[in-house]
Amino acid sequence: MSDDLFTIHPIGTVYSPVLSRTDENWGSIEAEIHVKPDFAPALQGLEDFSHAIILTWLHQATFDLQRDLIRHPRGRKDLPKVGIFAQRAKNRPNPIGVSVVEILNCDTNILRVKRLDAIHGTPVIDIKPYYATYDRIESPVAPLWVNDVMTDYF
Repeated sequence: MSDDLFTIHPIGTVYSPVLSRTDENWGSIEAEIHVKPDFAPALQGLEDFSHAIILTWLHQATFDLQRDLIRHPRGRKDLPKVGIFAQRAKNRPNPIGVSVVEILNCDTNILRVKRLDAIHGTPVIDIKPYYATYDRIESPVAPLWVNDVMTDYF
């Protein structure tokens, strides 16, 4: 494994009513992304999209090689043990969160969104518009346990 390092600078911060980590009920959550003033002009045109992809740094996540490399999703023994790269768990080697959100409003440096699964204070590392022709996959395949683990997530 390479020891190369690089730096990621946050472009904004999540302002959310959710204050602690949770794995349920993100579907109705409305949050704001406060974009740093230097990056506020980069929001121009985003209001014309219905959805965006938000990349976050899951600042409260932890990763322990022994505990998290291979595990039961959500610690549920009724689900198969799988590697972290076969899961969307927050505790990963690089705690990057990815969310597809509905855009509610875009004003100056504040992006209001719905379904962002990130807690208050989470650093935002990028915002990308959702392109249906690029981001949507027709007939994706996933193991059955994924439906189980996602029950009540949204």
